[in-house]
Amino acid sequence: MIRDLDAHREEMVRTQIESRGVVDPSLLRAMRRIPRHFFVHENLRGVAYEDEPLPIGGRQTISQPFIVAFMTEALALKPSDKALEVGTGSGYQTAVLADLAAEVLTVEIIPELAASARAVLSRLGYANIRFRTGDGAEGWPEEAPFDAVIVTAASAQVPDALTGQLAEGGRMIIPVGRDRQTLRMIRKKGGRLIETALLGVRFVPLITGTCGEAS
Repeated sequence: MIRDLDAHREEMVRTQIESRGVVDPSLLRAMRRIPRHFFVHENLRGVAYEDEPLPIGGRQTISQPFIVAFMTEALALKPSDKALEVGTGSGYQTAVLADLAAEVLTVEIIPELAASARAVLSRLGYANIRFRTGDGAEGWPEEAPFDAVIVTAASAQVPDALTGQLAEGGRMIIPVGRDRQTLRMIRKKGGRLIETALLGVRFVPLITGTCGEAS
């Protein structure tokens, strides 16, 4: 069974990600290595490497593998980068980021998802991830600035709190919109924000609320 899942993971990378133009070798290695099936419910492990999002509870989803790869490659992470993730969700995107960046700070508003993701990531041995349960739209201001920010749920507009936490030269990728959403890249250059539309997407809405505990 494990060998079958390993084969499915290799096929996922080859047919869903490389074939669509993702070329970053470090990212491709990470996605070949990280066991995506650990991040979904046991009864969904047989379809963990399919070309689709999957439910993870709390009306949330684990993103389609290609979207994870596309968003991560667009961030152009460097090994020295400090990254903020808004929406830990299953923790799969967190793992991909942690393979590429020096440090990842991740925020999840649903406590059950935060606890589940933390348990899986701990089991996999990640030591460069810090967790917060609370409102990701507020970012993590006391740890700013960030070289990269990734938002894994759709916001009606780009939160000012997040753009304000970008380092000079920093990049943020975020789905924006309600029924019609666009994945946008925002770069900070010379103190100015430069925004580019990348592609149409469909994400669950970003949930906002009261900020919680960090660790």
